[in-house]
Amino acid sequence: WHPARWVPAWRAPCASGVGPALSQRRPAASGNGSVGKNSLYVSEYFSQSAQKLSFYSWYGNAKLFHFHVPEDTVLLRWLLQASRGKGPECTSMEITVHFRHGAPPVINPLGTRFPANATVRPSYNISITLSSAVQNTTFVNVTTPAAGDWFIAAHLPQAAGRIEVKGFSTPCPYMFQADMFVLRLTDMPVLEPGVPMPHTVVSPAKVFVPKHAAAMRFQLSSCVTSEQRACTVRVLLGSITLPQSFQRSLTCTGSTNCSLALESPPWEKWLQIMVESLGTANASVSVEMLASFTGGIPCSSGIREGPEGALCVLCPPWVFGVPVSSLAPTLLLLNLNTGMDSGGSLVVSLLLNKVSRGTNALAHHSTLLFSAFSQGYPLSVSTSSAEATLIVLYPQTDDWFLSLQLLCPRAQGGCAGAEGRVSVFAYLTPCFNDCGPYGQCSLLRRHGFLYAGCSCKAGWGGWSCTDDSKAQTVGTQNLATLLLTLSNLMFLPAIAVAVYRFYLVEASVYTYTMFFSTFYHACDQPGVAVLCIMDYDTLQYCDFLGSVVSIWVTILCMARLKKILKYVLFVLGTLLIAMSLQLDRRGVWNMMGPCLFALLIMVTAWVHHGAKRRHCYPSSWKRWVFYLLPGITLAFIAISVYAFMETNENYYYTHSIWHVLVACSVAFLLPPRDKHKKPWAWPQKLTCRYQICQNDREELYAVT
Repeated sequence: WHPARWVPAWRAPCASGVGPALSQRRPAASGNGSVGKNSLYVSEYFSQSAQKLSFYSWYGNAKLFHFHVPEDTVLLRWLLQASRGKGPECTSMEITVHFRHGAPPVINPLGTRFPANATVRPSYNISITLSSAVQNTTFVNVTTPAAGDWFIAAHLPQAAGRIEVKGFSTPCPYMFQADMFVLRLTDMPVLEPGVPMPHTVVSPAKVFVPKHAAAMRFQLSSCVTSEQRACTVRVLLGSITLPQSFQRSLTCTGSTNCSLALESPPWEKWLQIMVESLGTANASVSVEMLASFTGGIPCSSGIREGPEGALCVLCPPWVFGVPVSSLAPTLLLLNLNTGMDSGGSLVVSLLLNKVSRGTNALAHHSTLLFSAFSQGYPLSVSTSSAEATLIVLYPQTDDWFLSLQLLCPRAQGGCAGAEGRVSVFAYLTPCFNDCGPYGQCSLLRRHGFLYAGCSCKAGWGGWSCTDDSKAQTVGTQNLATLLLTLSNLMFLPAIAVAVYRFYLVEASVYTYTMFFSTFYHACDQPGVAVLCIMDYDTLQYCDFLGSVVSIWVTILCMARLKKILKYVLFVLGTLLIAMSLQLDRRGVWNMMGPCLFALLIMVTAWVHHGAKRRHCYPSSWKRWVFYLLPGITLAFIAISVYAFMETNENYYYTHSIWHVLVACSVAFLLPPRDKHKKPWAWPQKLTCRYQICQNDREELYAVT
């Protein structure tokens, strides 16, 4: 195969998981495509199972795919397959796919602000449109990709914010699957530093960058063509790592020498070298390559004396602070190549301590600390302050470097020869600042890879919930808490009616529901107005249980069953409802199932009563007009608000309306008490069985 143009003529059977599904061996080609005698091209196929996409509201909605690209890969091809359902609810949709090497992509589909002092490298992304076609297949090619971990994240557009009732509506399924094809060269020719090597154009080679190398110089010479024409070639040095690339290019014309300098090359890495002919396609081109490195200062435990501009490297641990100077930058090494450190945030705090020049102390306000933070080699974010915090979101798995140097304003006369110490505190955290007071840090997992994301509340947004552009005010948060909690007091009329009509079990259930609904919503608030009297999950379960059981006992009470049968159904239904809520707390059938079954029992009982009495039941038109119809109307309005009108923005008042409507409907629907029984009149059987009797026989014998 020609390494610069790879069109696979096969398709391996799709397998779940990650791993090579097929390998092909190609012998060394002649001419332009020749490689070493022992070199051959190997093609491999990796696949992962498809995932159902979600609309984006936070990072947890993005579906992550994790692949590992082997060493000496010369061509990488992604096969991206997107599909949607065939139902009428499925419409045209745009899918966004992000790529990144070394760590999960840092994305910002909502356009929110990142934390201050955060290092943000936007990911490389493409869009896939599903319009009239049910399926879309897209290929993405990457030549000379960097070896190691690669990540793909896919998601749908921004979520609409509507609260969906699980099971009430069927959303359209949008599926996405990523497969990876790689073409790698075994026994790739190695360019030894300082040793010229003849090389054939198009066949790749590689060179190893030693540790602590300050610069690399690549030289190309002796360009010869088979047609005796002017030699024009292009040299690509390095690998592609999306979104940014460390690859450098050089175009050489003629037989003269040309060179390429690479400052601060990535240490202890293999750099691929690809030489391409820009002349006649059929001509054979050969060149001579030479690579050399300068630098090579090993890490030490203190500042070394040297010429101005020299680089001093300090290895951890740094005891009693890091020594810094104004003569040369100090370079700190942070090792993040364990493979599991890229799913969180890297935070580095800097504090400049005592600064002196000779025996004289310098004031902190007249001395600046310059720092640069980077991955792979020393270059990137900079700050000038005596105190700073640097944040890297999803740091790539690699060696990171922190360079420090003292600088002084020219107005203060400079600070030549000044020295000091910097307190450096570096740590990894799942979420920076634990997502703040308006966010929740959640750990996510994909095929054993752990990463974290912030889910923001109360209108806050951003990567770490620090964007307050749409945040709710404290007054709005207090209003939301008061509405959602105090609206439950509308159960008091229903409780009073139940007690007055001697429905004590029903009144107990309504009291239970009012209590736990009040404190669940007090604990469920996203802002500062929060009160949790017990575990959140316990409060939520009790609230859901009380709501469904309240509906269950109300409808059964309307059925006018015999007491023994009614109470048996009360207990049995409550046990079954508790079991179903434990299985699926938010399923719509956990509420609709008991309601429909209770309605069936009620209708059956009413038909039986009507047939027995030979007229409609309930027989009173006043009962229908003033109680049943208003109660049923309120119940239907409440269900409509709950199922179709609630969104994340209007939840606090639409759900409060749901509380009021349900509580009022219960007060209307409870049946009247027995006409022959006074309120709170105790049955005769429950009164004392002993009574004072008149002894007629004794009085008879007393007569004289």
